[in-house]
Amino acid sequence: MTIEEAYEVLEAIENHDMDGLRHELGDLLFHVVFYSQMAKERGQFTVDDVIGYVYNKLVRRHPHVFGDVDASTSDEVLRNWEAIKAAEKAERSPDGPPSILEGVSTKIPALLEAYQLTERASRVGFDWAKAQQVMEKVDEEIQELKETVVESPQDRERVKEEIGDLLFVVANLARLLEVDPELALRGANRKFKRRFRHIEVELNKRGRTLEESTLEEMDALWDEAKRFEVG
Repeated sequence: MTIEEAYEVLEAIENHDMDGLRHELGDLLFHVVFYSQMAKERGQFTVDDVIGYVYNKLVRRHPHVFGDVDASTSDEVLRNWEAIKAAEKAERSPDGPPSILEGVSTKIPALLEAYQLTERASRVGFDWAKAQQVMEKVDEEIQELKETVVESPQDRERVKEEIGDLLFVVANLARLLEVDPELALRGANRKFKRRFRHIEVELNKRGRTLEESTLEEMDALWDEAKRFEVG
């Protein structure tokens, strides 16, 4: 439910719906207060503790604002932020330095997780030199998927793995091209909905249902929707 509310906030932002954003932020804030109240009743923490935590973290990780550290560029600010985060994690990890990939949530959408994982790795030089190399890797992954489907079509785990590899590389390509893959896919989803809705509306005008129509008819209407968007 909380994730759903967060996505509704994102949708309001994407639609530039400020009135909707006000409402959705209120709904999301309710969850913060609700969880905090539950924790308070159990003697764990209060909403003041939550606010105090984020306040102290912002002060601690922005020494160029609240301290005497000099950081004149956004890159320097980011490096300071990451160095402070690493030091904090090291204090909590007596068994050695934590992975630089720690902190990337496993609960976020998988495309976004892939983007963040590869972005973290790129900070220490583990990265492709240019996008063209990743495009070649995409072709390689597509070929491996084709071979798997032909050779082992019933091996669903292997097929799933190959599709996962392909999606991971595509997310990496998007990062190198400075495109958020999650937003790119969301845009593609919205486009699909618009065009499919055009098919439904036009068929309804003709007194026909989707079930009564042929694939050729629907494809023609899909192409028509594309022409309308372009022209």
